[in-house]
Amino acid sequence: MAIDIGVILTWLLFFSSLPMAFFWLRRAGRIFIQKNYSEVATKRGNPPPASPKKWAPATGSINLICGSIAVWIIVGVPFWIFTGIEIGPFQSYDSWSAVAGLTIWGGKIIADFIVRFQAHPITFGKRKKVATS
Repeated sequence: MAIDIGVILTWLLFFSSLPMAFFWLRRAGRIFIQKNYSEVATKRGNPPPASPKKWAPATGSINLICGSIAVWIIVGVPFWIFTGIEIGPFQSYDSWSAVAGLTIWGGKIIADFIVRFQAHPITFGKRKKVATS
């Protein structure tokens, strides 16, 4: 196997699944088990949504599903390489990298973006000043 940019990117994609799965599953555990809603539908520069408990099931489910798929890839690719037993679409690079890419982009980034925009809707016009006492 010659070391070229394709091999480096393949290993980068595979090994980057490890910390992503850890953070996503930890975040799902914080939301579902510890009932910590501080990371639910957060948007930079804005306060948390008015009711983070309302958005907790959606955010927690996204993190749980994407983290589980990442663990499935982390276990499935080496299992197929060393034993030849398929426990998923891991018989070629194209299949497992497609699953990983769709998990990262479609499952996590875009789904979190949708939940964030639902929790923090865009307001048009002048912003009203909040009365402080």
